[in-house]
Formats: sequence, C-alpha cells, structure tokens
Amino acid sequence: MKSPEVLVVIPARGGSKSIPRKNIKRLNGHPLIAYSIAAGVNAETVSRVIVSTDDSEIAEVALRYGAEVPFIRPVEIATDLVQDLPVFTHALDWLEKNEGYKPEIIVQLRPTSPIRPLSCVDDGVRSLLETPDADCVRGVIPSGQNPYKMWRLESGRLIPLMKGEFDEPYNMPRQELPATYWQTGHIDAIRYSTIREKNSLTGDLVLPLIIEPSYAVDIDTIDQWEMAEMILRRQKLPVVKPEAKAAFPKRIGLVVFDFDGVMTDDRVFVDETGRETVACSRGDGMGLDLLKKMGVPVVVISKETNPVVEARCRKIGIPCHTSVDHKVRVFETVVNELGLSFEDVIYVGNDVNDIDCIKLAGCGVAVSDAHDEVLSIAEVVLSKPGGRGAVRELCDLILSALRTGGSND
Repeated sequence: MKSPEVLVVIPARGGSKSIPRKNIKRLNGHPLIAYSIAAGVNAETVSRVIVSTDDSEIAEVALRYGAEVPFIRPVEIATDLVQDLPVFTHALDWLEKNEGYKPEIIVQLRPTSPIRPLSCVDDGVRSLLETPDADCVRGVIPSGQNPYKMWRLESGRLIPLMKGEFDEPYNMPRQELPATYWQTGHIDAIRYSTIREKNSLTGDLVLPLIIEPSYAVDIDTIDQWEMAEMILRRQKLPVVKPEAKAAFPKRIGLVVFDFDGVMTDDRVFVDETGRETVACSRGDGMGLDLLKKMGVPVVVISKETNPVVEARCRKIGIPCHTSVDHKVRVFETVVNELGLSFEDVIYVGNDVNDIDCIKLAGCGVAVSDAHDEVLSIAEVVLSKPGGRGAVRELCDLILSALRTGGSND
C-alpha cells in the first residue's frame, strides 16, 4: 500500500519585529528555522519539507538545512496581520499549478516552537491518518492557568471570561473545573480536504496531540529566546536538533584553530602566584590525532602569550603561533608557505579577532558559544562550545566528509 503524501510547510517571514531577523538568528548554534526543518526532514511519515518565505536570506538558509523553497511568497501575504490560511492556500495553489502536486496531509511547523519531542511530527500525522473523520491534529499542552478563573475588562469592570456552564467557576476548586489545554506551535497536521473544502486549517473535528509542558517554549520575546537556549544547552530533554551542515572544501588542505575559546572553554584559572592554567578536552586531542593520520595538516594561531598554548600544542603534536596580534597576516603566511589556496582551508574561531580569518578561509567554523558576530558569518556552527568537545565534533565531521567522498590529496 502506498504511503500517503505528507507535505510539511514552514511559514517564515523576513519581517519579524519583536526579534529582528528571528527566523535565521542562531539558537544554540543553528538558525531558529533549522529546528523546524529538522523536525520535518527527520520524520518517517513526511514526503516533502518546504519553506514559505518572502526573504531570500531565509530561503538560502532553508536550502542549506535540507528544505525546499520552490517559490518566494508574495509580499501581500507576508505582512504582520496576514493569517495562516492564505499562506497555505498560496502554497497549495502554486504546487498544484506548477508541479501538479497535491498532498493528502499538510503539516504546519512554526519556527517559533523549536523544541519538539523526537516523535512529534510522526505522532501527529499518524493520529490523523488513524481517524478518518478527523480534520486536524493540533499540538497542545495542559493550560498553566485555567481560563475558568480568568476575567476580561468591560468598561472598567471585571467580567468572567467563561460564563454559562457554572454559576461561579472563578470561586470553584480547580479540581472541579474541566481540564483545559493551550495550543502550541509545535505541530498542526491538516487534511488537504479541510483546507480546500472547508476553507480552514482546523475544520470541525480537531484531535489533540498532548505534549509535555517542558517542551512548550513559544519564542516571541528575548526572554523566551533565552529560555529556549537554556533548555537546549542543558540537554536534558530529547529534542529534534539540526545537524551542522558542513560546507567543507572538496580538498581540505589545512585546518587552522584559534586556541582560547576553541580549544579551551575561554576561562583561565589563576593561583596565588599569578600562574595561569586553562581547561581543555581530552577528546579534542584524539580527534586531532585522527585528523593528522588522515593527512590533514593542523595548526593553531593564537593571540595568547601564556606558554600554556605552546605546552598544550606540543603535547598533542601540532604546530602553533602565539602572541599574534594580527592573526590574518600569520594566517596568510601559513597558507602561502604550504602552497595552498584559501579555498582549501578551514578556519575555526570564536571571537571578533577571528572574523577576518573566517572571511578569508574557504570554510569558516564557529563554536556554539562564539561571539554573535562570528556566529553570523560562519558557514558551519558547531553544536558544542569551545573546550567542551567542539574541536572533536569538527574533527569527526571532517573525517566523515573525507570518508564519504571528500579528498585531502
């Protein structure tokens, strides 16, 4: 039996005002929209993932993370006040007219709800498929506050929000009130016929996909953004995460690392004599050793004057340049001495003094906790922070790329 055609549509305008450029702002190392793309791409039940956007930069990011962008959304349906239905109607009209494509199920994944359970999309789609008379499945969580105890203002007076079912619900024990649910942006799974025949994204019979409240972060403010970052960095919830899309050179001739904030966690420990020490990851050393065995040269360029840099590099067997005030000059010298093109070089940094080198390299890489300016220009942003596995993560990505068709010859 042929599987039903399931289309994910991710709406992503370029004109966010609460958090400018929100959809492509880095959340724990990846653009916000990448989390919704990953949820669609990784779902077993999904056939296609498209992004509906009016913005060319969002479109470029979406393509890099595995979504399709078959059209640019018209300006007239990309304003603050446009509702979801015209966006989805436009997408379906375009796909049917230009491709003859008509899915059975359409899934909406809003970028502003990036923290999704691993099976969220598949659970929603399967629930809808298993209930033929249902129009839609909508993600919900138990309400934090029961609306039966809520009020609205009318002419300066408090009026009960919920009236008719109980005499005075606002005075009743909460245990005696009906359970209520708040809709999240995690998922809406909708039948094609609901949109086309009922002109609605919900229809009449709506099923719940009840999601654990710990996943409920709807990002509209900076405080909510910071909450999402904290949840992702704690790594206690199993969530759908994007993969770093390694835009590595076809021929990797050299990998250059900054030291502080890349090979360390950017902290320094000072004893009573003024002696400084730093913390590094043992796993990084193993990754670098494997990289060298694959024939990839590695070098460190650091502004740091402390001999700890030379000591660490000596221990793991890689050359280093320390006390460097103008990194780009040394970077150019190293690349030229090896007879390489900058297109064949990967540069890894974390702070503003790495920016020129990142721009010059064929592939600029940032650790997850890098400065915002570095994150905004890096081709690859790692999921791990400096000194806590970022170098090993990059080594593993490069090794994987080399084993699956790349070359350093």
